[in-house]
Amino acid sequence: MRKLRKGAVLGLAAALATIGLVACGGGSSSSSSSGKEGGEINGTLTSFPDYLDPQLSYTLEGWEGLWNVYVPLLTYQHGNGDETTKVVPGLAESLPDISQDGLTYTLTLRKNVKYSDGTPVKASDFGYAIQRLFKLDSGGAPFYENIVGASDYADGKADTISGIQADDKTGKITIQLEKPSGTFTNELGLMFAAPVPQSTPVDKDQTNTPPPSTGPYMITNVDAPNSYTLERNPQFKTLQAAGASDVPDAHVDKITVTQNKNQSTQAQAVEQNTNDFMVDPPPADLLPQIQSQFSDRFRFQESINTYYFWMNMTKPPFNDLRVRQAINYAIDPAALNRVFGGRLAATQQILPPGMPGYQQYKLYPGPDIDKAKQLLAEAHPSDMDITVWTDDEPDRKRIGAYYQDVLNQLGFHTTLKIIGGDIYFTTIGNLKTPDLDTGFADWFQDYPHPNDFFEPLLSGESIHPTNNNNYSQTNIPELNKQIADLDTKQLSDSGVEDQYAALDKSYMEQAAWAPYGNEKFTTFTSDRINFDNVQFSLLFNLDYSSFQLTG
Repeated sequence: MRKLRKGAVLGLAAALATIGLVACGGGSSSSSSSGKEGGEINGTLTSFPDYLDPQLSYTLEGWEGLWNVYVPLLTYQHGNGDETTKVVPGLAESLPDISQDGLTYTLTLRKNVKYSDGTPVKASDFGYAIQRLFKLDSGGAPFYENIVGASDYADGKADTISGIQADDKTGKITIQLEKPSGTFTNELGLMFAAPVPQSTPVDKDQTNTPPPSTGPYMITNVDAPNSYTLERNPQFKTLQAAGASDVPDAHVDKITVTQNKNQSTQAQAVEQNTNDFMVDPPPADLLPQIQSQFSDRFRFQESINTYYFWMNMTKPPFNDLRVRQAINYAIDPAALNRVFGGRLAATQQILPPGMPGYQQYKLYPGPDIDKAKQLLAEAHPSDMDITVWTDDEPDRKRIGAYYQDVLNQLGFHTTLKIIGGDIYFTTIGNLKTPDLDTGFADWFQDYPHPNDFFEPLLSGESIHPTNNNNYSQTNIPELNKQIADLDTKQLSDSGVEDQYAALDKSYMEQAAWAPYGNEKFTTFTSDRINFDNVQFSLLFNLDYSSFQLTG
């Protein structure tokens, strides 16, 4: 899952160490007597979600809002820290019954659940949601290609996905897979698979008129790319009555989320209590003051992510391994950490700390500009004119400018292309976009499994004409096969984590990316918010259902 972020000032790493960057964690998951029910709050983010359609959204800005709107058959536990990576029943009565051969998943939809518009939720709505993924050419479609009949449906050879059978009378849903999967239970918990009414257009983005919801909130008053509103779902009581105890109700009645490109303005509004929360961390130059003056409503949070530069491997100059290796030698993570105000831990690999299979290594010690230039001299690329892509968030501009400067030092002739954060990933994910040479990207875990950093991002099978996530267009047959083989195994099987660690190293030996860091996050709220109750998910970040006004 992709995401965009934050601020900058030189030399702040030492300051953050002094003020306690290591003191990360989440708030209490228990309710507080100091809070009250109801009321309205407002928050800001730096870039609007890519989509507000559950079958299309694939940025953290989108998922953060949609998590409490669209409930899949399975979902992820609310709370803080590691507990938030646990798969729990959502619209389904229980976790799936999985056949001994790992090919058949059986679930039962909860009875008498209704969407926010009063329409009954039907078992067949699940299959309809999966069909929408393929009709919309969603970036989430690859997660479900292993369902029997999905390929035929995607190719227009079938009217339905034969591997999904649903009985609307009993609520029974049976899913047949082509091969066993170690991740399918996780993938059933993603918003991509959230049922929607079959009156929802199957092949049209519904961002401006989002489908009715099943969670504690419904989306209203969308003004893309400026703002959207979450309001209580009047039918959420039907899900509660059906026993969905792992899906908590909301506290506040209404949340308005507004885009604001000025992160300093966002932070100052939270300080002054005119803004109740900000999705993105405050800019680096304000962090020490915020940490010292507002420690009762500010904290650092752990996150599982990797920041990297992608390089288009299908054409010069990045189709040459030596050029890609040169970039890895030239990048200085310490310089980029200054852009993040000390919140970025240096890395040169794909899997982040905290992800199963992570084993630290460093193939390209540096920064070593001389070594990079030597490799480029050997490669003698035929094309030295390249476009560097980034978005218009303040720190993204700085990241792009830094990367452009490094490439210029190496002798490239570069053009820096800066576009809106709300359309950035859909633009670089469209293979028809001209001059897709190299640029900024990041990835936040969809679920706590290393496959999530390989199959959608690096497998040649996951290159799609639109909503593509494999920005480097990496397609290495022997590594594609390793990804596919590992996906049939359980993470708990002997040696599987070590195999993922080896896969990580194999991709970096091919310099498929130039990774440089893993980012820490923050929670910062107004004093109107019951801060002790605010929860932070390792998958979805701020949990909007946990926001509560003080008594």
